[in-house]
Amino acid sequence: MKDFLTRAIHGGRLEDTNYPGPSYPIYLSSTFNQKGLDEFGEFMYSRSGNPTRSNLEEQVASLEDCQYVLATASGMAATAIALSFLQAGDKILINSNVYGGTWTYVSDFLKQKGIDYEIVTDFNQYDFDQVDPAVKAVFIETPSNPLVEVTDIAAVSQAAKAKGLTVIVDNTFMTAYLQEPLKLGADIVVYSATKYYGGHSDLIAGLIALNDEARYNDFKKQRKLYGSPLAPFDCFLLSRGIKTMPLRIDRQEANTKEVVEFLKNHPACDRVYYTGLDPESKAYAIQTKQAKGFGSLISFELNEGYDLNAFFKALQVFDLAVSLGGVESLICLPANMTHEDYDPELLDQIGIKANLLRVAIGIEGAEDLKEDLKQAFEASKK
Repeated sequence: MKDFLTRAIHGGRLEDTNYPGPSYPIYLSSTFNQKGLDEFGEFMYSRSGNPTRSNLEEQVASLEDCQYVLATASGMAATAIALSFLQAGDKILINSNVYGGTWTYVSDFLKQKGIDYEIVTDFNQYDFDQVDPAVKAVFIETPSNPLVEVTDIAAVSQAAKAKGLTVIVDNTFMTAYLQEPLKLGADIVVYSATKYYGGHSDLIAGLIALNDEARYNDFKKQRKLYGSPLAPFDCFLLSRGIKTMPLRIDRQEANTKEVVEFLKNHPACDRVYYTGLDPESKAYAIQTKQAKGFGSLISFELNEGYDLNAFFKALQVFDLAVSLGGVESLICLPANMTHEDYDPELLDQIGIKANLLRVAIGIEGAEDLKEDLKQAFEASKK
């Protein structure tokens, strides 16, 4: 099956030998009966393995076009497991604006374990010939959160791997439908599947995709010992969401282009951030080279002539909430919501201002979205 839409529905589906149907069963059992001491089955205990989870992982592996996938209890569980090979004395390179939870994990938790980090403002300009010998991994989020900065995955992967570094890419904003980091040279891809893969704001989930068997076996063991596999019912929800993911993303991207055009011409917006905004920019060139689209995340800076709180309260279609990738459009203030754990000086340094709003576009009518923003701007003008 070549077409992504076909694979999203049929790809990797395990055979249900009892009562075959288009929807794979939900096996809620915590434990599985064995035929005898000399004949153990494939599944013994659901923390170690579960048929519904295996079906989901095969489905995602078909989309990622990779050998191995692990479904985890959250995106942060996926990130933690993907970084579990780091040891005290090691160092990791990470881009300056990433998901707030990832930043806290690296700068706080890993730091306590003796694993240091280096912030890279622009990986596209980083000189890997001068890299610290202690560095063992590179963590890239592209486009980044919330400033949608773009990193050339192929170029960075080639330079990093020449130095023996492991390249990890958070591909949450793109999914395999728009961008395939493993084919661009990355070693490991992680997702918050809560977002576009799930798409309905009704589950918390993570995914890890890779091709290295030894590392997969180690990660699978880590998932078991951390107690962080994705529960069977959530596996079902995620599998169901994946079947419509391409359709949702197409609609979200179409809506986003219209909303961007509206925002960039409105006096309430001092600056708009979007990967597809400037065809003359280097970011645009990189994005069109490595991805099939621009995604559906926008950020913009609200002009000081408008009241932030009044703007949020006036919204009727957009929900004031963190997260993204669902069918509903969401809006938030990164500085005190998604990135509240960042030091204020660092926020200022990397450009996440107090008036920066992050907008995650859903699948509603584009005209309704633009009209909602318009009336909220009018209601919040000082």
